[in-house]
Amino acid sequence: MPEFERRCRSLLSSLGLCQPEDIHTIRRLSGGVASDIAAVSFAEQTVCVKFALEKLKVQEDWFAPEHRGKAEFAWLQAAGRIVPDAVPMLHGWSDADNGFAMEFLDHPDIRLWKTELLNGCEDTGEATAVADTLGRIHAASTSDGFDHSPFDNSADFESLRLEPYLRFTARQHPDIAATLNALADQLAASRQVLIHGDVSPKNILLRNDKPVILDAECATMGDPCFDVAFALNHLLLKSFHLPQCRSKLRQAARRFWAQYAPHICWEDARYLESRTVRLLPALMLARIDGKSPVEYLDDDRQRQVRQCALALIRHPTDTLTQFLESEPMNTRP
Repeated sequence: MPEFERRCRSLLSSLGLCQPEDIHTIRRLSGGVASDIAAVSFAEQTVCVKFALEKLKVQEDWFAPEHRGKAEFAWLQAAGRIVPDAVPMLHGWSDADNGFAMEFLDHPDIRLWKTELLNGCEDTGEATAVADTLGRIHAASTSDGFDHSPFDNSADFESLRLEPYLRFTARQHPDIAATLNALADQLAASRQVLIHGDVSPKNILLRNDKPVILDAECATMGDPCFDVAFALNHLLLKSFHLPQCRSKLRQAARRFWAQYAPHICWEDARYLESRTVRLLPALMLARIDGKSPVEYLDDDRQRQVRQCALALIRHPTDTLTQFLESEPMNTRP
């Protein structure tokens, strides 16, 4: 029996969902680079199982600890208590199998936000819904009594985000390496809120027009600006990819921040906005020259994003409005 199939059967058995012999279909799911995922069917039910990979499926060597799946499960649990509709139903975590099972979301009415954006669909509230969900989770994690202990994951965050995105990119651009490494050091030192670490449209399903957030393998106590900038970055990169949608995607970015900002109760919102727009061009550059380059930009668009990002790293702005209205963001190729 193949090892992956054996792990799936063992996991569901250890969680008490079914006996190994009751499973009739195990179908690998594609789309991620950091985990092995499958839809597993037994009786009249299908569940999704997930195991974190030690070596990520990218061109560059990129390794991360396999135990990070437990932090993801803990984030899903915590987020589900704060915004119940924003995560899948969980079936349980297995220490023995180092994996978990959750609701399998597969219905004609469920859409992937990334697909909607790349198809040029009009934003009908998705950006604000994601921002509201994110803001509620961030704010709740600063309340008295919130259990931080499952999210002492700074070493994982370093290997999954800071090194492959910022420090690796710094080595490709020695002239701005000090700036990028300083941003990474600042993020590494923060323990402000519970961050997801991968707020990307590829990880957000739309169910009844409400976001369901997946793939929290990078979850840690950290700087909220990372989640906000990470999400905004995806909207802006797609605005370069789809020039015909540039205006509406950048308006969606404005609406995202406007919806998120009222949730900021742990610091001055202006300070968080300033950190966000300083990190944003670094993340733009990282999706061109880092370990996880975005796949939909052609060579010309990559050069355009690189030039824009470098200019804004060297001459940062303080607000999202200034960022979006800056000359580098509005220079046509």
